[in-house]
Amino acid sequence: MPEWVGLETVAVVLGIAYLLFAMRENSLCWYCAFISTGIYIWIFGDVNLYMESALNAYYMLMAVYGWYQWQRGGTSSAGVQISYWGLNNHLAAIGLVLVLSVISGYLLSQSTDARMPYIDSFTTWGSVITTYMVARKVVENWIYWIVIDSVSIFLYIDRELYQTAGLYSLYLILAVIGYIAWRNAYLKQTAESS
Repeated sequence: MPEWVGLETVAVVLGIAYLLFAMRENSLCWYCAFISTGIYIWIFGDVNLYMESALNAYYMLMAVYGWYQWQRGGTSSAGVQISYWGLNNHLAAIGLVLVLSVISGYLLSQSTDARMPYIDSFTTWGSVITTYMVARKVVENWIYWIVIDSVSIFLYIDRELYQTAGLYSLYLILAVIGYIAWRNAYLKQTAESS
């Protein structure tokens, strides 16, 4: 049994807490994210998922940014409000993820012992963009997570990170619930501002 299994359990519990708090728009989610991702930086590096390890370093920074945005971002310093993106934003985001995934996947395949470098790159770059969407409270982030989480499950099973694969299976369910909750909150927010 790998030495990091106990740490993986802590990271999984904090990962679940992050998502549950995020669904409720509670800024405690960012504290859970910060600690969980710190643990995952080491775990993913240990199993040769270098892009996932780098992604978790980014998540740590985004936990600070997300907390700030939710506390003081937006036009009234009362925190950023839930919003939707237009088609152009989505086309740009998806195009950027695909281009960066091909580039980093190729570089990893040529210069490292990375496992599944293109899939690792896709989940990483998709998560980078989608985490920004969470910090800005873009409703469609939940749809992006459904795709990313589905691919991540396959990646984690391959690396025998079964608890993390289980976490991402739960994330799939919670992403659907999160989408519904944020959409309803947006509709309420829009009705109240009319």
